[in-house]
Amino acid sequence: MHRQLGLDLPGRTALERDAFFVAPSNAMALAMIDGWQHWAGGKLVLTGPAGSGKTHLAHVWAEMSGAAIVQASSLPEADIPALAQANIAVEDIPAIAENPEAQTALFHLHNLVLAEGHALLLTGTPPVQHWGLTLPDLVSRLRGATAVALEAPDDALLSALLVKLLADRQLTPKPDLVPYLLTRMDRSFAAAIDLIARLDAASIALKRPITRHLAMQVLDKDHPAA
Repeated sequence: MHRQLGLDLPGRTALERDAFFVAPSNAMALAMIDGWQHWAGGKLVLTGPAGSGKTHLAHVWAEMSGAAIVQASSLPEADIPALAQANIAVEDIPAIAENPEAQTALFHLHNLVLAEGHALLLTGTPPVQHWGLTLPDLVSRLRGATAVALEAPDDALLSALLVKLLADRQLTPKPDLVPYLLTRMDRSFAAAIDLIARLDAASIALKRPITRHLAMQVLDKDHPAA
């Protein structure tokens, strides 16, 4: 049963292939994921703004390739030889920019995975040259990898993202909500994620459904009258 108002039920993020909305801004990235068996050197760097679909595509790839997914920050405590026995996606590489131990672990994982004949997917928000890594051998290997970027969203993709975020939270608003949000919100993936979270929180707190009127109240807090 879909949540209409005031019930703080856990949301579920849909990360299946069918839930990934294809648009010009992400079609190339999806094509690279689909063609993973032909990655040059067995590896791919995937970049893009927060909320643009990097984690979603990592899960799509993991499902089709049998890969594991790990956070870069968890690598110092990981069993690197065991991880290297299969395809693997390492997420949020910039998070280890100031962590020499994690960078060393990633360097060894990179080499072992490829030596074992498996594939490696690496994700981060900015282009790889701005990841802030300090281990020279790791930097040279990652800068030499094929990279593909998820681009800024157009109206169609933002609309699909808003609908997906609402569905993930079991919310079924009226059809006029999403077009209204598009005209008022900051146009980024991160803003869409934050806005739906705040609308959901307001709906729960006020025990009211998410409507244009509620959205107006939430958005007016972002741009109060002078």
